[in-house]
Amino acid sequence: MKLISVAAACAALIATGLAASAQEARVLKFGHAASSKHPFHEGLEYFAARVAEHTDGRIEVQVFGDRLLGDDKQLLEGLQIGTIEGAMVSSPVLPLVIGAGSFDALQLPFVANSYSQVSDLLTSPLGDELLATLGDKSITGLGFVEAGLRHFLARDKPVATLEDFAGLKTRIVPIPLHKAVWEAVGVNPIGMAYGEIYSALETGTIEAVEINLSSIQTESLFESAKDVTLTGHYFWPGVIMVAGPVWATLDAETQAALRTAGRETTIDAYRKGAAQEAEARAFLEANGVTIGELDNPAAMRSAVAPVVAEWTAKDSLIARIVEALGEGS
Repeated sequence: MKLISVAAACAALIATGLAASAQEARVLKFGHAASSKHPFHEGLEYFAARVAEHTDGRIEVQVFGDRLLGDDKQLLEGLQIGTIEGAMVSSPVLPLVIGAGSFDALQLPFVANSYSQVSDLLTSPLGDELLATLGDKSITGLGFVEAGLRHFLARDKPVATLEDFAGLKTRIVPIPLHKAVWEAVGVNPIGMAYGEIYSALETGTIEAVEINLSSIQTESLFESAKDVTLTGHYFWPGVIMVAGPVWATLDAETQAALRTAGRETTIDAYRKGAAQEAEARAFLEANGVTIGELDNPAAMRSAVAPVVAEWTAKDSLIARIVEALGEGS
């Protein structure tokens, strides 16, 4: 009897160990290039929580900010070959690094005018179609997190008129669309990596940057530049992505759970967007930043209108997204 009891106990221990092993979560590491205090980080942590919920803990998403897994370019290149499991990358970098040109639709100036409007677009079949274009790049797109409406930060003087932009050495993401937009505005556009902005403003290598208020706060750019103009030219979605080789190892139920988590994250991020921008504005004003508006916003809109028309004609998906945003105005 004792032998049977010992055997039964051993079998129970083995079964318990196997069950625990079977329940151990698979870890997926997701990186992004912004500060760990940035809305991108908060959004990815929300995504991680939704993934855990929808997979009953079978998948654990670990979030790494502050460029710990690389900058945007390194993250995208790693996703394509599977050395990076997951990432969130600013949407304008996708055309630059992997040739995903349809994402230019999200940076056409003055086409979208509210967080809710962008949210509706990105959670519609058109948003799904845009994410699906990443499949050709060996990447699966899952959702979006918004960093905030873009404005203009100047180092040495306030910018109130179109003429005030003239010749300012301004950091941009070095993609053809942004170059065309900012040349039309009249600045001297300088392509530069995100991580170099702080030192470039500090040394005067650049005099200005088009950027969201949250990044001015979390990257401490307000220490070197004190004049913000609320141009509100375009939004700045980060795209949540999984490496194609990693996606292929997930069963259909898990894939569906991650897609659901991505959609929920998109809705939550845009629901919070306006409030986060207001909080960043209050912080900046409390830290000595002057925040003003353009005297004649229509002049800036008119200057960039030909660029919008040119890019809309380049890509049928861009054209349909622009049409959808126009209908929602």
